[in-house]
Amino acid sequence: MHKDKVLELAKGFRGRAKNCIRIARQRVEKALQYAYRDRRNKKRDMRGLWIQRISAGTRLHGVKYGQFMHGLSRENVQLNRKVLSEIAMHEPYTFRSLVEIAQKSLQTLGMRR
Repeated sequence: MHKDKVLELAKGFRGRAKNCIRIARQRVEKALQYAYRDRRNKKRDMRGLWIQRISAGTRLHGVKYGQFMHGLSRENVQLNRKVLSEIAMHEPYTFRSLVEIAQKSLQTLGMRR
């Protein structure tokens, strides 16, 4: 990378990492590696957060997360985890109806066995 580009990317770094080209080049390269890695980790972290939110919402109604998701899939309710977590946070009555749908599906499963 050209010197000007490196120093532009190093703007805001502390100490000599912002104005000494050799150190700046190393720090910028490492920063770009972290940025690449963490763009993928961000997706993983968000999925975990959505699952925690859904789980918290289902536990309020006495259902486990796995049972809830299994019940919804049996009823062919195709809402992703992001949407389910938003519903759990902002629309508790709608989420309650989804939990009831999942519970009914699981009860019919229990009667067949």
